Amino acid sequence: MEGNIIEEIIQEKISADHLLYVSLKYTKTCDVIMNLILRWRRMIETSIDGILKFAKKKKKISAVPPNPIGKIDLMKKLFEKDKSVLRVIEMYEMFRKIEELRRERTGEFRKNVTLKVFYRGGEISINLDKLKVYAEDLEKFISTTKQFLLA
Repeated sequence: MEGNIIEEIIQEKISADHLLYVSLKYTKTCDVIMNLILRWRRMIETSIDGILKFAKKKKKISAVPPNPIGKIDLMKKLFEKDKSVLRVIEMYEMFRKIEELRRERTGEFRKNVTLKVFYRGGEISINLDKLKVYAEDLEKFISTTKQFLLA
């Protein structure tokens, strides 16, 4: 079962990587950035569900919360000492709301395509550089997820 979840995560990652390194390179639109974020969101959700089910099976937690907020809180407790996991959980909290947040598109069809997202009173400029940072954080997160699920 854990192998299945890992396969699912890897499939999402392959699709996300294609969006990041191929589609975005050629189209340079905020729609591609949004699709990438939504793909990453699914990948993180799959990882969180897998981790929490496994943690319950290993009796590290008593139950898997039915709602996303409960899952997020539990992940923060389980990985309170792991900064890279916590960064991804924070990222995920924004990704969860991305569709309802106010967004502005700038520089579409150009090298500096940027999706500005207004989140928690601030402005986050999601451009190619920011996406690469997210991708690195997610790479570490996936590696941690695999280690956790194969422990």
